[in-house]
Amino acid sequence: MVSKTDDIPASVPNCNPVDLAREGETANSKDTSKTALKDPCACGHRGDTAVMNGDASHDQAEEADSKQDGSADADPAEDANEQEVIVIQDTGFTVKIQAPGTEPFDLQVSPQEMVQEIHQVLMDREDTCHRTCFSLQLDGNVLDNFAELKSIEGLQEGSLLKVVEEPYTVREARIHVRHIRDLLKSLDPSDAYNGVDCNSLSFLSVFTDGDLGDTGKRKKKGNELEQIDCTPPEHILPGSKERPLVPLQPQNKDWKPMQCLKVLTMSGWNPPPGNRKMHGDLMYLYIVTVEDRHVSITASTRGFYLNQSTTYNFNPKPANPSFLSHSLVELLSQISAAFKKNFTALQKKRVQRHPFERIATPFQVYSWTAPQIDHAMDCVRAEDAYTSRLGYEEHIPGQTRDWNEELQTTRELSRKNLPERLLRERAIFKVHSDFAAAATRGAMAVIDGNVMAINPGEETRMQMFIWNNIFFSLGFDVRDHYRELGGDAAAHAAPTNDLNGVRAYSAVDVEGLYTLGTVVVDYRGYRVTAQSIIPGILEREQEQSVIYGSIDFGKTVVSHPKYLELLEKTSRPLKVQRHAVLNEKETAVELCSSVECKGIIGNDGRHYILDLLRTFPPDLNFLPVEGEELAPESQKLGFPRQHRHRLACLRQELIEAFVEHRYLLFMKMAALQLMQQKANKDRTAALHDTSTADAESESKPPALEASEKVPDGTPTSQTSSESTLTPDDSEATTASENSASENQEDLKSDFPTANTNGTHEPSAAERQNGGCDSPLEDPKSREVVLNACKAVGSISNTSFDIRFNPDIFSPGVRFPDDSTDDIQKQKQLLKDAAAFLVSCQIPSFVKDCLDHSSLPMDGATMTEALHQRGINVRYLGTVLEFVDNMPAKAQLEHIYRIGISELITRCAKHIFKTYLQGVELSALSAAVSHFLNCLLSSFPDAVAHLPADELVSRRKNRKRRNRVPGGGDNTAWASLTPSELWKNITSEAQSYYHFNLQCESVDQAVEKYGLQKITLLREISIKTGIQILIKEYNFDSRHKPAFTEEDILNIFPVVKHVNPKASDAFHFFQSGQAKVQQGFLKEGCELINEALNLFNNVYGAMHVEICACLRLLARLNYIMGDHPEALSNQQKAVLMSERVLGIEHPNTIQEYMHLALYCFANGQLSTALKLLYRARYLMLVVCGEDHPEMALLDSNIGLVLHGVMEYDLSLRFLENALAINSKYHGTRSLKVALSHHLVARVNESKAEFRSALQHEKEGYTIYKNQVGEAHEKTKESSEYLKYLTQQAVALQRTMNEIYKNGSNASIMPLKFTAPSMASVLEQLNIINGIIFIPLSQKDLENLKAEVQRRQLMQDSGKIEEQQGGQLELDDKLPVDD
Repeated sequence: MVSKTDDIPASVPNCNPVDLAREGETANSKDTSKTALKDPCACGHRGDTAVMNGDASHDQAEEADSKQDGSADADPAEDANEQEVIVIQDTGFTVKIQAPGTEPFDLQVSPQEMVQEIHQVLMDREDTCHRTCFSLQLDGNVLDNFAELKSIEGLQEGSLLKVVEEPYTVREARIHVRHIRDLLKSLDPSDAYNGVDCNSLSFLSVFTDGDLGDTGKRKKKGNELEQIDCTPPEHILPGSKERPLVPLQPQNKDWKPMQCLKVLTMSGWNPPPGNRKMHGDLMYLYIVTVEDRHVSITASTRGFYLNQSTTYNFNPKPANPSFLSHSLVELLSQISAAFKKNFTALQKKRVQRHPFERIATPFQVYSWTAPQIDHAMDCVRAEDAYTSRLGYEEHIPGQTRDWNEELQTTRELSRKNLPERLLRERAIFKVHSDFAAAATRGAMAVIDGNVMAINPGEETRMQMFIWNNIFFSLGFDVRDHYRELGGDAAAHAAPTNDLNGVRAYSAVDVEGLYTLGTVVVDYRGYRVTAQSIIPGILEREQEQSVIYGSIDFGKTVVSHPKYLELLEKTSRPLKVQRHAVLNEKETAVELCSSVECKGIIGNDGRHYILDLLRTFPPDLNFLPVEGEELAPESQKLGFPRQHRHRLACLRQELIEAFVEHRYLLFMKMAALQLMQQKANKDRTAALHDTSTADAESESKPPALEASEKVPDGTPTSQTSSESTLTPDDSEATTASENSASENQEDLKSDFPTANTNGTHEPSAAERQNGGCDSPLEDPKSREVVLNACKAVGSISNTSFDIRFNPDIFSPGVRFPDDSTDDIQKQKQLLKDAAAFLVSCQIPSFVKDCLDHSSLPMDGATMTEALHQRGINVRYLGTVLEFVDNMPAKAQLEHIYRIGISELITRCAKHIFKTYLQGVELSALSAAVSHFLNCLLSSFPDAVAHLPADELVSRRKNRKRRNRVPGGGDNTAWASLTPSELWKNITSEAQSYYHFNLQCESVDQAVEKYGLQKITLLREISIKTGIQILIKEYNFDSRHKPAFTEEDILNIFPVVKHVNPKASDAFHFFQSGQAKVQQGFLKEGCELINEALNLFNNVYGAMHVEICACLRLLARLNYIMGDHPEALSNQQKAVLMSERVLGIEHPNTIQEYMHLALYCFANGQLSTALKLLYRARYLMLVVCGEDHPEMALLDSNIGLVLHGVMEYDLSLRFLENALAINSKYHGTRSLKVALSHHLVARVNESKAEFRSALQHEKEGYTIYKNQVGEAHEKTKESSEYLKYLTQQAVALQRTMNEIYKNGSNASIMPLKFTAPSMASVLEQLNIINGIIFIPLSQKDLENLKAEVQRRQLMQDSGKIEEQQGGQLELDDKLPVDD
C-alpha cells in the first residue's frame, strides 16, 4: 500500500478542516449535535479543535517551511509528490517456524520488522511462551536480533526458521524467571491496582462475555428475545438515590487466580560460591508446589534442575532424577501435576483475552479504588524493590540511562521525509514515556526518604537530589528566590508554568534549540520537579554557565547572538516580541524571551534553554499594578484581584484566540475602509480625511466593543458572533497558514491591500520581526492597512503581526527610554487580552455549554473545556458567577454543579497538601482517612485515631522528626475537625477563587448545590492520588465516621509531563475528518485508516489519539453499513479508553454508548443493554442523574427496552429522558418533540392510546411551531396522530361491543404490534445523531457538485457577502503569528 502525504499540504489551503467543521455543525442543526463530527478526537475536544495542546498550528507551518527548503514560491504539494510517495508497508510474507517439541507453524511477517519482534511473538504464543533464551536460525546461520527481515539474505516466502535453545547467562536466567512470573500473573490484576509497569484496569469483557464480533454469531438469533433478563439492578433505575461504589469494579471471573505454585522465590543460598560457579551454577530458586512439595532448583548454563539443598543445608548436587530442562516450565510440569494442568489452562485463557487488555499503556494510569488483595510472595517484585533497579531497563547495556543524551539525540534525528519523521517521532515518544516513568519513580523515592540529597547538610526543604541521572528539586521557595513573587505559592506554581513553556517550545521544535526533559510530580503533599541534567552544569557555578537571560530576575542580564537567532524562530508561533531591557550597567540588552529564560551551552555544545516559566505574558486580571487601570469589562467584574503569587500567566490557547479575534477585526476594518474609499473616490480630499477618522472610530479596539453589552450579561450579537467564531478553532485555524506563500496566492485576487507579491526586499529590521511587509502600490490602501494595524495593536505597520512582551510588569525588569511608546502599546495589549478573556472567552464558554456543543461531565472534562478556550482554572469563581447571573440559569444547572464540586475539591486539595506535609509516614493512612471523614462524613465529631499501637516509643520518634521534609508537629493533623475544615474550604474559595461558598458542612453543600458525596470522593481522590478500598461507605451516618484507616490502600503520585505528538498521523486524521465532513466517506475512511497506521507507528498500540481514530472509524464503518467492522473497531476504542483514560472517565462512558448502538445493530440485544446499563451506572457515579447527556443515554435504553417488549421499564427511562430534555433544551426544542414521540410509541405498544395521543400532540405542536406545517417531520407527526386516533377509536368500539354484548361479542382483532428491530434501530440512529439519507446516484453527484461549488466560492471570498460580511478564516492576509 503506497501512502502519499501530498494530500496534506495540498488540502490545507482549499479545505481548511476548521471551516468545514464549523459548516458541518451548523448544517446538522444543533439538535442532532452528536453527528459524526461531534468529537472525533479522544480528548473530548470537538471535531474542530486540534488534539494537540495548541501545537497543531506551528507543526504544520514548520513542516511546510522545511519541505520548501526556503524556496517560498515552490508549491509544497509538488515537492511532496516527488519525495513523499514512499512505501510505508511492503507486502508481508509468511515464514515457517520450527520450535523444539512442537509442530512447525506459519507466521505472517513484514520486511520492516526486526528479528527481535519474532522473538516477542514466540514469547507470547501459547505453545512457545515458556522459552526466552533461544536464537532463530536460517539454514544453520544465527539471525542477528536487531536486523530487519528485509536485510537477511535468503529469507523469503516459506523459509523455515528454527528455534534453537541457547545456553543461559545470569542475565538470561533472570529474564527467564521474570518472564515465567509474568506468565503466572498474567490474569492477576494486582499490578493494575498497584499502578506498576503501566498496567491498568479494563472491565468491558465482563459485560460482553466475549460475545462481540464474529463470536457473537454463535448465539441462536431466533430465541434471543425470550432469554433476556432486562431488569437492571435497582440503583440504575431512574430516580434511584442509591449510589453504590462496589459495582464500579465488577467481579471478573477470569481473575479468580488459578494457582500454579504456592511460592517461587530466590533461594537464600544465592549467589553461588566460586566452585559452583565453575560448574555452571548461575543462581538458585526455592519453590513450593501446590501439592506442598518444597524443592530447591539450580539455574545453570544448561537449564534448570533440582538440587539437593534444603532450607538449612546447602547441597548443590543434582537430585535424582534431576529433571534437567531448558525451561523452568518444563521442569515444573514434570514435578507437579497441578502446575501442568493449571499452567496450560491459564495460558489458554491468557491468549483468549483481547490484546488491548494486556498491552502496557504509554503512561501509568492509577485507579482510585481497589479491592483488598492478598499480598503474595513475589520474588521478582522483591528483587526489584531491593536492588531498586535504578530505572535501568534490563535490556540496556551499561547501568543507568543518560536521559538527557537520549532526549536530545532523538530530537536531532533527521526529519526530511515521512519514514524519517515517523522514526524520529517514535523515538521521541518512547524516550519521553520512559523518562516520565523513571522520573515518577525517582520523585516518590525522594519524598519517601530513600534518596540521599546532594546537599545533605541543608534543611530538608532546601535539599536537592540526583537519582538515575535525573535532578529533583522540591517546590519550596529556596533561598528566598521567589520572595518578591509570592514565596512558596510562587515556587509551587513555577514548575507547572515552566512545564507549559517546555511544552510550547518543544512543539515549535526548532532545530538547534534544546529544552530539558521535565516532569512535575505531586506526591504526599509535596511538589517535585524532575529534570534531565545538562552535561557539565553540576561542575560549574550558575553565574559562569548562563550566557543568555538573567539568574536574578532581571537585575543582571546577558544576551547572546546565537540564542537570539534561535529564539527568533520561535517568536512567531509563540507570539513573543523581541525587546530590549536594561542591565545593571544601564545598557540595553536584546532578548527574545522573558528575562528568567536562561540560555546555557552544555559541555555537549548544545544550546539549552531552561526556566521557561514566563513564556506567556502575565494575566493582568490577577496582577494588581499600581497606577495601571484595567479595561472597564475587567473592572466591572472586580478585577484586578490579588492572587497568591505574581506568576499568573495567560494560557497559550488564549493568546491564539485573542490574535485570531484581532485578525478578524483587522480584516473587517480594512474591508470596510476600502469600501468607503471606493465610495469616496469621487469626493474631495477634505471629505476623505473625515472618512479616515470615521474608520478610526469604527475600529475601536475590541475591548471597547465587547463591553457594549446588554445588561443581563449576554453579549450583543455583534461581539458574540466574533467571540464564538474563534475560541475553539483558534488552534486549528492557525494550522491553515501553512506557509505565507500559499495564502498570498489565495489573496492576490481579492485583496489589493496587503498583498505581498514583493516589489521590494524587506529591510533587515523588518525581517527580524518576521514581517512579510511590502509597500502597497496604492498609498491610500497602504494607509488603510496602517490604520487597521494601529487599531488592533499590530507591532508592524504594514502587515498584521501581534506579539507580546513577556517582561512587561515583571518586578525588577527595566526598559530603555527609547522604547516607552512600545511598552505603552504592549501594556494596552495585555489589558485588552485580559479583558478579552472575561468579556469574550468566558461568555463563549457558557454559550457553548448552553447549546450543548460543550458537555463537561466531571471536573477534569470541565477543566479541559475551559483550557481549550484559554480560561485558567483560577477564573472558576468568575465563570460560576457568570452562569449564576444568566437568565437561562436553569439550563446550565449541570455546569454550575460540576463547577461547584470542582471548586470545593480544589480548595480541599490545597488544604490537604499542607495537611499531609506534617504527617509522618507511619500515620499516613490514619491522617488521610481522618481528612476524608472531616470532608465527607456526616459524623459531626470525627476523631483521629493516632496509630499509637504500632509505635513502640515516642523517644526514637523525636530523633527522626527532622528527617521529614517540612518538619513541624507530627500530630497536628489529628486535631482537624469537620467544621474547621469546611470553614477553611469556604475561606479558600473566597481568597483563591473569589467565590462565596455558602455551606458550613458537607451536608449543607450537598443540600444547597445538589452534589453527591460519591462524586466528591471520586474528584478528591483523583486530584490527590488517594486510593481507597472499594466497599459501600455510609457517608450519612451520624454515629460513626465513614472511613477507617484500613480503607486507605495507597497514595499515588499525580504526574504532569509533555505529550509528544505524531504530527503526520494527525494531519492525515484532520484531512480524513475534513473529507468526511464534505461527504466523501470512502476517501475519509481511507485517510483515517492511514492515520491509524501512522499513529500505531509512533505511539505503539495504546494512546488517546488512537482511541479517537478508532471511534471515528467505527462510526464511518457503521454509516457505510459494515456493522461487524464497526463493532470490532468500537470494542477496541472502549478497551483503550478504559485502559488509557480510566474505567469511569467521561470519554469511556461515551464509548460504551457507541458500542451499545453497534451491538444492537448487530442483533446482540442483551449485550447492548448491559453496556447501556454500565454507562448509566458510571454516569451516575461521575455526575449524577441530572445531566443533559443522561437524556440521550436514557432514550437509548428506553428504545432498546421497547425493542425487546419491556414496555413499562422502557417508559420509565423514556419519561426520564423527556423530563431532562425539557429541562436542558427548553420545552419547545426539537429534542423534546422527539422524546414525546418516543414515549407515544411505547404507549401505543401498551395500547394506552390516550397518553400516546397526548404526547404525540405535544410533539406535533412543537414541530408545527418550530419548522412549520410543510416540514416532513410535522407531516409524519400528523400522520401518526391520525393512525393513533383510528386505533383509539377501534379500541373504544371493541370495548363498547364487549360491554354491550357480554361474552359473545364479535371482537375485531386489534393490531398490537411489537416494534420491528429496524424501526427501533432507525430511532436509535436519529437520537444518536446519525442520519442516513437514501440518495440516488444522481443526488450524490448533485451533492458533490454543490460542495465543490461552495468550496470555490469560499476560496474566492464571495461567500463573505453572503454571510453578512463575516469573514471566513480562509482568506488570510499575510499574517505573522
